[in-house]
Amino acid sequence: MPTLDQLPAGTFRQSQAARAGINARSLYRLRDAGKIEAISRGLYRRTDAPTGDIDLLEITIRAPHATICLASALARHGLIDAIPARTDIAIPRGQSAPITTAPAMWHQFNRATFDLGRDIIIIDGSDQTIGLYGPERSIADAFRLRGTEGYELATEALRAWLGRRGSQPAHLMEMAIRLPRAQQPIRQALEYLT
Repeated sequence: MPTLDQLPAGTFRQSQAARAGINARSLYRLRDAGKIEAISRGLYRRTDAPTGDIDLLEITIRAPHATICLASALARHGLIDAIPARTDIAIPRGQSAPITTAPAMWHQFNRATFDLGRDIIIIDGSDQTIGLYGPERSIADAFRLRGTEGYELATEALRAWLGRRGSQPAHLMEMAIRLPRAQQPIRQALEYLT
């Protein structure tokens, strides 16, 4: 029977196990013995790996440029009270959204502005990373996409952001100027709220 030492640490694909000399039958034996668990089709995780966000792990492995955006990013930054049932994920326009078992809502963002306000975070319990839009970018996106995301989401996030110590409307406006359809609604909301 193959040993765990042959497998990559943490999360891995079936193809990585094959390169390490573990065929599909041996992989299934390890799964049945409780040494590894299936996250989704062709994606596995060692059971001795630290506990982590399996949904985000699957998303980032299936889409390396995946970036948490909109309501999911706003919730992570503590700017809205709601906890989204699905993770909002942005990928560059033209890239196909992968099929995942993780509940995700895929959004295609313009390649020219995709990296604007994008940070990289480490997924808890792993060495994998995923993109996360910062608060200003997330607010600008919520205003820019208010027709589909709802105007209340953008307003709630802006109100919470303005209530934070150190928030600077000038930085938010700099971000809004660089994103299509965000500048005017943010300017109007700032005038109303301040």
